[in-house]
Amino acid sequence: MAALILFGGGGDLAMRMLLPSLYFLDHDGLLPPELKIIGAARSQETAEDYIAKVRQAVQPRAEAADAWDETSWARLTRRLDYLAVDATDAESLRALKARSGDGPVTSFLAVSPSLYGRIVTAMKTAGLAGPDDRIVLEKPVGRDLESFRAIDDAVAHAFDESQVFRIDHYLGKETVQNLIALRFGNAIFEPLWNNLTIDHVQITIGETVGVGDRWPYYDEYGALRDMVQNHMLQLLCLVAMEPPSDLDPDSVRNEKVKVLRSLRHVTAEDAERVTVRGQYAAGKVEGRPVESYQTERGQPSDTETFVAIRADIDNWRWAGVPFFMRTGKRLAEKRTEIVIQFKPVPHSIFGHGERGDIYDNRLVIELQPDEDISLSVMNKKPGLEQRMQLQPIRMSLSWGQDGKEAAPPRRRVAYERLLLDALNGDSTLFVRRDEAEQAWKWVDELADAWACRECKPLDYAAGSWGPEAADLLLSRTGRKWNVR
Repeated sequence: MAALILFGGGGDLAMRMLLPSLYFLDHDGLLPPELKIIGAARSQETAEDYIAKVRQAVQPRAEAADAWDETSWARLTRRLDYLAVDATDAESLRALKARSGDGPVTSFLAVSPSLYGRIVTAMKTAGLAGPDDRIVLEKPVGRDLESFRAIDDAVAHAFDESQVFRIDHYLGKETVQNLIALRFGNAIFEPLWNNLTIDHVQITIGETVGVGDRWPYYDEYGALRDMVQNHMLQLLCLVAMEPPSDLDPDSVRNEKVKVLRSLRHVTAEDAERVTVRGQYAAGKVEGRPVESYQTERGQPSDTETFVAIRADIDNWRWAGVPFFMRTGKRLAEKRTEIVIQFKPVPHSIFGHGERGDIYDNRLVIELQPDEDISLSVMNKKPGLEQRMQLQPIRMSLSWGQDGKEAAPPRRRVAYERLLLDALNGDSTLFVRRDEAEQAWKWVDELADAWACRECKPLDYAAGSWGPEAADLLLSRTGRKWNVR
């Protein structure tokens, strides 16, 4: 009998994401029939008390998705168990090993990465790191390349690389996976996916929330390490990678590593020209007054809550095509999108002004708050005017069938796909060690460049799109950020 152990099984990640995802998977009949799910944490409570807490977390989420039913819950309940353990103590984990049975075990570490090394050492001693077992690591793994290697060396001592699944939940989003299908499943896009037809690429991850009581963690990591090192660079890799030979996990991840190795280094001399650091000041978000980061923290801080970067990929496909990335807290909208901006037509036969300006084609991949892929093209305005007039139209490429609207399927939690893949041993959407190392190396060089130039974060009003310098990053090249 296979088992899934959730270390930190009573924590925020488990209750908010992992256990609802497991309910949905069970509801849809996708979990292995004999899979056992064990919550493991320090809290001294009975399995019955734990299951009651899980229901409180899962039921509202399932009802909101119109997916709650007592039959599915009863089936999940039969899988659920709980054991209070000290995850860093091998003797304590031996009881967990006995509870998990004789089948393969997948362990999800939903705990602080600072504990990973001690936990995997104890797991190996307790027999939870056998050749058929797997381990899932939640980000962030380390704070820089050195600390990442220290943690990962401990993991590698207990598990082979093929058994390690480093999770980035952005890769579990349906639209991110659809980007692979869009690029490599259609003959019309891949021939245009290069510096001959694409002018630039934008990647935006905007959040309206502030740091709040998470400031002890955030003040150590900042937006660069919290968002750029993983989420943003993963999205960049999927946009920029060469076609893999097949969908074998290593084929895909080999191409992503090549992109990271091709990223141009940001030197101290370039730091202020191609990057922007920001920190939110007081302002209004969605009409509500909010405090500055420093007020939330209670004392001054040089931690960035906003980053904008111009990244260049030095290879034949992308030479001369800038990739603009921005992410931040307390921005004007909650929005995650990738914008592929195509070059203008070489010569317009339609003129300008009253006959309609020609807007450059634009492909927008939206990840949140809604998931969609749309293409903006020029079209003739309806009518009998003697002179042809043009207008831009936006065509949605998602959930249509035969030119008609189709109801989209239930929007899945990103962890559903990733949990299912980990249980099935499919590592395509997970991060390989050399991939994480290359990302940390690039981010560390950028952080060092900031330190060398003493680049302090620029203030921006909460509810804005960041410091004015972020707009200048594009405008001085004749470009601007995408607006809706």
